[in-house]
Amino acid sequence: MAALPVYRWRLAPDGYATRRQLRAAGLRPGGQDVAATLERPRRRGRPPLVAHLYCVDLAKPVRPMTPARWAALDRANTTRRTCPACRRDAGYVIPTSLGTCVPCAYPEEQRAA
Repeated sequence: MAALPVYRWRLAPDGYATRRQLRAAGLRPGGQDVAATLERPRRRGRPPLVAHLYCVDLAKPVRPMTPARWAALDRANTTRRTCPACRRDAGYVIPTSLGTCVPCAYPEEQRAA
């Protein structure tokens, strides 16, 4: 297997894009392998940040959202907003660090206010 080409930050040739760049253009990798890597150097001897690059000409269009996919996404977001302790919709995504909504996580502070 041949080694992947490695390019420095901002020096990759045209025709390559990261996943985010493909998505912004309405494309997806479409099953292709990583074509090259991009390295961004960091200070103090830390290892460089690495991004995978894909060939733009081999990318495929993003699949459209179907009604079933919209419904599944809505259910997933509703689950992330529902507090497991009080079963109410918090109106925001429950932080994983708390595991519950803020009133359930800090009940003594809610009573004092």
